[in-house]
Amino acid sequence: MSVYLEKLSRALGDTRVQLVTTAVAASAVTVGVMWGTRKARRTRKTRRLKHDAEDMLTLDDSDDFGLPADRHTSTENLVAVTKHTPVHLSPNEELLIQEQLARHYVFFGQEGMAKVRDSFVVVVGAGGVGSWAALMLLRSGVQRIRVIDFDQVTLSSLNRHAAATRANVGTPKVDALKQSFADIAPHAMVEARVALFSAETAADLLAGSPDYVLDCIDNMDTKTDLLEFCKKHNLEVISAMGAGMKSDPSRVQIADISDTFEDPMSRAVRRRLKLRGIMSGVNVVYSTEKPGKVQLLSLAESQKDEPGDFSVLPDFRVRIVPVLGTMPAMFGVAMATHVLTELAGFPTEPLPVKGRHALYNRLQCDLGARESKIPPEAGGPRMQMRANDCGYVLEEIWRGRSAISGSIERLALTRWRRDQPMATYNCVCMTKPEADRHEKLTGDLEDHYPAETLEYIERRLDEEKQLSKWR
Repeated sequence: MSVYLEKLSRALGDTRVQLVTTAVAASAVTVGVMWGTRKARRTRKTRRLKHDAEDMLTLDDSDDFGLPADRHTSTENLVAVTKHTPVHLSPNEELLIQEQLARHYVFFGQEGMAKVRDSFVVVVGAGGVGSWAALMLLRSGVQRIRVIDFDQVTLSSLNRHAAATRANVGTPKVDALKQSFADIAPHAMVEARVALFSAETAADLLAGSPDYVLDCIDNMDTKTDLLEFCKKHNLEVISAMGAGMKSDPSRVQIADISDTFEDPMSRAVRRRLKLRGIMSGVNVVYSTEKPGKVQLLSLAESQKDEPGDFSVLPDFRVRIVPVLGTMPAMFGVAMATHVLTELAGFPTEPLPVKGRHALYNRLQCDLGARESKIPPEAGGPRMQMRANDCGYVLEEIWRGRSAISGSIERLALTRWRRDQPMATYNCVCMTKPEADRHEKLTGDLEDHYPAETLEYIERRLDEEKQLSKWR
């Protein structure tokens, strides 16, 4: 031990060792001071920013934003919002908003985001679809929003509503949204209207020169009234079709209503609009998923005699629609996305059927030619399918592939069993060479195709036969 101490003493007595030790110690002290100073500055800056934010979020009767002191009682202190309603922001609040929307500024650019923030949007219907659409518009920078709905939050709303909680069950849906919005963007001007939309109230509820109207109503006649009003008054509008009884997210599409298919609500609204002289020009969010997997909840025995007595309002449905909570959210987010890109001057081209019409027409012509070769005595053509029917058979039943080989090249449609009439449940997708060979077959199909191929085709056709009852 004494030897070790003696060596250490000699080393420390060396001038070079002393210089090195002093330099290392000085560097350590310098680094420590710099780190401590920076940490102190960051801490002070964070505290100052938080303090400024708290000051701005503390609203009273004379707050800088010009908003009512109680933001949670929209029906009592209703502030009408229009395209020209001023949005007051202090410099510090503007910095916070710029950071909050930083990712969108990078995406749309300064000019695009200026258009988004300067816009005024009306959302009619604050249920599962409308609440998500309104929420994402607010989160994305829209600062003037009017939300309209007559209904209240219920326990069943909690599976799909963007702002519903147990605490606000029994309160108007629009108030629940406004309360939630106040915690996200307190500067935003949100008008919560507890009202039932109708042709008589349309002029009032859609006043204020909105840049976009989002139709999230689930009553057919009221929806048609809204769309007709928007078309007649040149208001940009996008409409949500039925999200109930749907479960396949890959089938959600945006298209002109004249191009929709496989959606009962789209079909019904399209017919109603045609009666009012509107053939196209209305964008909709809808699903191409085949209906029929789930059904409306049956009426109770006590409701069957006078079902209208049990509806919430006259002409509103009585039976409950099964809803997978994620699907209305997808519809709402799709609507909000479309509106944002339109507002920002960043248009997209929805492709639900774009580039496929020509294919469907070709399939229809080819199928017609094949059917014309079959004489009537041999079960000749009894059904001429439309181009949309051919598209349905191709896309929905056979997933755009040959049922025989799985190929996607040079496809054609042909009758499966020659002794049975043509129908969607007796029509198979094949390549053209496969279809040509199939038409020349004689005898039983079991003699010409593998068992697994036969099982697959028969299963798909049986399924289509059941589903065709709902088409």
